[in-house]
Amino acid sequence: MSSVLVVGYDPRAIPGVDGEALRAALDAELARFTEHGIDAAMTLLVFDASAEPTLVASLTRRPWGVVVVGGGIRRTEQLLLFFEQVVNLIRRHAPQAAVAFNSSGGDSVEAARRWL
Repeated sequence: MSSVLVVGYDPRAIPGVDGEALRAALDAELARFTEHGIDAAMTLLVFDASAEPTLVASLTRRPWGVVVVGGGIRRTEQLLLFFEQVVNLIRRHAPQAAVAFNSSGGDSVEAARRWL
């Protein structure tokens, strides 16, 4: 079975956003992977000292076929250095994994399937 790790920015850490509603949508997207026969997990990060150890633990938990990096990390200009850190941690700790990017929280399955 193919394995996918979805890495995103924790919506509960975004001021002025209904983090719980966004988290529910992310959980629904994660459930879609199962419908497509794909084993998937999700790691949500916050831009603080916990990000690197949290991501490294997820990346090294098992060999991933694809790591999908979400737009919350990629599209926010203030997080450019954080995005670079995420990509380089993927390269270092999951070199066998393809890297994919979704266009929204609702198309992570499609992003991953491009590389499976």
